Amino acid sequence: MSIDSASGPSAAESRSGSPAAGRADRLSLGHPLLLAASLVLVALNLRPALSSLAPVMGDVVRDTGMSAGQAGLLTTSPVLCLGLFGVVAPRLAQRFGTERTIFFVLLMLGAGVALRGVGNFPALFAGATLAGAGIGIIGVLLPAVVKRDFPKKISLMMGVYTMALCAGAATAAGLTVPLERALGQWTGALAFWALPAVVAAVAWLPQMRGRPSDAGQGGASVRGLWRNGLAWQITLFMGLQSSLAYIVLGWMAPMLRDRGLDPAMAGLVVSGSVMTQVVSALFAPMLATRTPGQSLAAAAMLGCSLVGMMGCLYAPLATIGLWAVILGIGQGGVFAVALTLIVLRSPDSRVAAHLSGMSQSVGYTLASTGPFAVGLLHGWSGDWHGSALLFVVVAVLATVFGILAGRPRQIRL
Repeated sequence: MSIDSASGPSAAESRSGSPAAGRADRLSLGHPLLLAASLVLVALNLRPALSSLAPVMGDVVRDTGMSAGQAGLLTTSPVLCLGLFGVVAPRLAQRFGTERTIFFVLLMLGAGVALRGVGNFPALFAGATLAGAGIGIIGVLLPAVVKRDFPKKISLMMGVYTMALCAGAATAAGLTVPLERALGQWTGALAFWALPAVVAAVAWLPQMRGRPSDAGQGGASVRGLWRNGLAWQITLFMGLQSSLAYIVLGWMAPMLRDRGLDPAMAGLVVSGSVMTQVVSALFAPMLATRTPGQSLAAAAMLGCSLVGMMGCLYAPLATIGLWAVILGIGQGGVFAVALTLIVLRSPDSRVAAHLSGMSQSVGYTLASTGPFAVGLLHGWSGDWHGSALLFVVVAVLATVFGILAGRPRQIRL
């Protein structure tokens, strides 16, 4: 159902002429506002599995006795799964229907998060893999849902969707340690984030009953996408800007500690930067879509990311809060613009689903190399100058592909 259908009298109201019938129809399970609310609840669950582990990683390593390599595998495997499993999402939607796929994969995501509560490395790794696969599949399908059901509110809904992603990441990063202290164990704190996934699944359940399934509709019309130049520009833009984001999430706190901040303050700076992303993620798509092209918006947001990162690394520590805010504005905004481009450049929801799968599967696989390269550079040099140069190079490349992808065109197959 398009959001346009929310305006004007409903069919039921027209037939009955009864105000009560009109009110009942406006509160039906398929109402766009209820769909939007359930979509936000789902989106809130697409980052806690990734952001909740880092705050308690020291305790996890100590209690499980895992090696540094195993710890690195725990942080890398979910991001790789985002890429590896995202590519199958359109096929699952064609086979089982978009709404059913999201519902059952959301349950899989919750099961993966809950599995971390077992507290040993095999369970943690299995849970990370399941959660990463679930996030990858759902993350591909939700932009296509926006394209299909909110065609005249794309910028607003992509902003709300991206804001929910950032809010979920910030909430889990900020509350996992207090949960650990309240529960007396990190296992319960990590497993806790399965509860919001169950709540989101319950909220999404009416969408399965509220519309006919799109299962079995096939995808022959999407042939040639992987040979399309614009599709690759969007994909590389998505991957390169995501690499910058995971560099910040994975390494900003250690960088700030080496600059002289105590661990608590370093974590607070990173958390504040992520919280800033919530605001910029909401407004960036609405500002970007005021013009036919989004090249300027992509370049401006990446410029903020680069300036903010360099400020965090080299500016006086007394000004660290300012640079963290600028970094957050840039990163939240550029991620929102990247997701919005997937929808804007697609002629219909089916192409949007496949483009989302391509850009996020390849993109997140590419993104996983960023934090890995930072670790290698730091281990080789013993400082962060090489990592700063890497950030600059990736930001410049992302800007090039963002400008190309932001031109006012649509994919033609």
